[in-house]
Amino acid sequence: MSPIETVIAILLVVFLVLLALGGAAIYFAVKVGKKAAKSAKQATNRLSAHVNAMGTGEASEVERLRLDLRREVALTRQAIDHAQQQGWGLSDLPDLMAQLARQAEAQDHQLGMYAKHVRVSSMSDQTTLGQLREHQAKLTAMCARIRADLMRTQAEHASTGIDELSTRTDLEIEARKPSADPLDEIDELYRRTMEQRREQ
Repeated sequence: MSPIETVIAILLVVFLVLLALGGAAIYFAVKVGKKAAKSAKQATNRLSAHVNAMGTGEASEVERLRLDLRREVALTRQAIDHAQQQGWGLSDLPDLMAQLARQAEAQDHQLGMYAKHVRVSSMSDQTTLGQLREHQAKLTAMCARIRADLMRTQAEHASTGIDELSTRTDLEIEARKPSADPLDEIDELYRRTMEQRREQ
């Protein structure tokens, strides 16, 4: 091979390597871009719900119901995650929470559709709004009951730990006390006996 062919071959290999690296970089950039777009869309939806909830009227009330439901579900999910990390026996509670979250998501979607309808149209269906309020109240009440049960369980775990710690503290303090010398006790008994004899 001539020196020119060697240089061209090396340049082609370097070009192919750079081309492969560029393709990988573009692939990852697109992947990151899709995730960023999805996160931005979710953030925009949350922000628009907060802004819409600040107004007055029926649509704003429905948006506030949506925010309240989202907050309750998020708090309950955090409480269950914390309980699982602590190793508490939750039986079917995580499965129940997953079902409740799915139902809350469907309810959130229905509330959102109703709020859009009310913003666009001057006509509103009070019967549907009543049903949506009732469903939202039931879902938030379930979340509150689950959290109350978890807090009761947490208090029981904490009291058990405190009782054990108190017992261990008492034992440690007792063990650290200096023990009485038996000879001192014998001397004390002898002295008392002698005093009692003198008094008689």
